[in-house]
Amino acid sequence: PGNAGVLLVILGSGDAAQPWIPTSPSCLPSLSPVVYFNGAKLVVETPKDPVYSSNGANVTLPCHYHYEPDMEAKRKIRIKWSKLRDDYTKEQDVLVAIGKTYLAFGDFRGRAHLHQANRREASLVVSDVRLQDDGKYRCEVIDGLEDESNVVDLRLKGVVFPYQPPRGQYRLNFHEAERVCQEQGAILATFYQLFQAWSEGLDWCNAGWLADGTVHYPIRLPRKPCGGLHLAPGIRSYGPRHRHQHRFDAFCFSSALKGGFFYLDHPAGMTLEEAKQSCQDVGAEIARVGQLYSAWKFLGLDRCDAGWLADGSVRYPIAKPRANCGPAEPGVRSFGFPSKGRFGVYCYKER
Repeated sequence: PGNAGVLLVILGSGDAAQPWIPTSPSCLPSLSPVVYFNGAKLVVETPKDPVYSSNGANVTLPCHYHYEPDMEAKRKIRIKWSKLRDDYTKEQDVLVAIGKTYLAFGDFRGRAHLHQANRREASLVVSDVRLQDDGKYRCEVIDGLEDESNVVDLRLKGVVFPYQPPRGQYRLNFHEAERVCQEQGAILATFYQLFQAWSEGLDWCNAGWLADGTVHYPIRLPRKPCGGLHLAPGIRSYGPRHRHQHRFDAFCFSSALKGGFFYLDHPAGMTLEEAKQSCQDVGAEIARVGQLYSAWKFLGLDRCDAGWLADGSVRYPIAKPRANCGPAEPGVRSFGFPSKGRFGVYCYKER
């Protein structure tokens, strides 16, 4: 990469170079035309600020390119989009395109295409955004020997919540943590998502898995059982842990809801099975933990009534703290996983 100069190729054998004359079409070399830029520079531009979206939405990741000085002639451009890890190494191919022809890969097949409103645009459109789409994307423009790229940050509007299973604290290896988050309508959070949640007030003294296989916990108010009194507030880290042998809780990430969320009650309360049936009777399903957190975060759900959730836990969301409704901070309160008892139920209905 860089500005192209003069390319000189000499083919020969023996002591003296001889002209090379192909004797059949199969001998002809398969080479792309050499692009002579004569000092022109290819520049790829993407937004410096993150692009925000939410689960189920459509999003455009802007990318434009130009030449310095400008080149008016129409050129045959190849465009490539890749998803990156946090350290900027490639995680997966998203799409490649030449002209109007493109090919999307993996989970992006059928969801990704180019938006080219003008001949110098290479923007990526992703439809039906998924939780795992959150992250960095590289827009790469290839013009012959010139290859320039830039990065777009896609951030999903979401909420991070700690999760431990019914059998208690520190019972999940990495793969089990992935599974329980998915069961709750979420995925394992990234470090960036946990940091963002910490900056918004999350304080939790139990260590949990993140998506990259590291283990952390966020502390706003330093205290003795949580790394000590003398450490500054921040994200405490255990670093990478063995994904099969080591066991912790999980930090899950859920995005904004696409459907409706509501509470049902019965004068005598309901068992878990009765609660599930009550939601089904009105064309809904019993809500999952991630959906309750999303309703609390994005819909401002505030209800001082404990209700069943799909995992067998009983919880209630408080946006405006008040007497007899738990601690002084907003949050989702938990009664744990009662084996007996009768409560209301939180239901979720897809739109």
